[in-house]
Amino acid sequence: MGKDAYTYKGLPGSPGGPLLFVFHGTGGDENQLVSLGRDLAPQCTIVSPRGDVSEHGAARFFRRTGEGVYDMDDLARATDKMTGFVKAHVGAAKPSAVLGLGYSNGANILASLVFEAPGLFDATVLMHPLIPFEPEVKGSLAGRHILLTAGKRDPICPPNLTARLEAYLRADGADVTVEWHEGGHEVRPNEVEAARRLFAGVAQGV
Repeated sequence: MGKDAYTYKGLPGSPGGPLLFVFHGTGGDENQLVSLGRDLAPQCTIVSPRGDVSEHGAARFFRRTGEGVYDMDDLARATDKMTGFVKAHVGAAKPSAVLGLGYSNGANILASLVFEAPGLFDATVLMHPLIPFEPEVKGSLAGRHILLTAGKRDPICPPNLTARLEAYLRADGADVTVEWHEGGHEVRPNEVEAARRLFAGVAQGV
């Protein structure tokens, strides 16, 4: 499972600088978050894979059997495949830092990568993740920066599950920040600004 395990879009950045992976939401593709990634981290090289699962024509990173009900076997498959993909790109780029940004289903696969390989990302932004299970983190998240963003009226990602995910991540040593807004599943400006602050700080070695 190498650099071409997924169809992806890449944007070059500063050689040897940070590498940013972006993961789209259900029904998106490799183009959905590229411009946001460039806006948040102008110097980064960006890699944006397309999910390899189709749900009634909508691209996703792993299968589900209903809203909020995951096919855990397929999540394990996708996590293993994506871990190999990310590691292959990191090995080729030799970046100064590895960053991750995911929205909705993309945040879920990114969170699963964090659980599976805690040392892979220096900083991650999980926008509206839904983790309806108790994660098993395979190592320590000490020194890793994680931003969770969420809507207080999100019908897809209930606030109590965001709070539970925060607690799991903190318990494993992560430096966690949570950015809330009063709305639902949409991304709002305060989330974008919080992500920009996190990535700028990590890129500068803060």
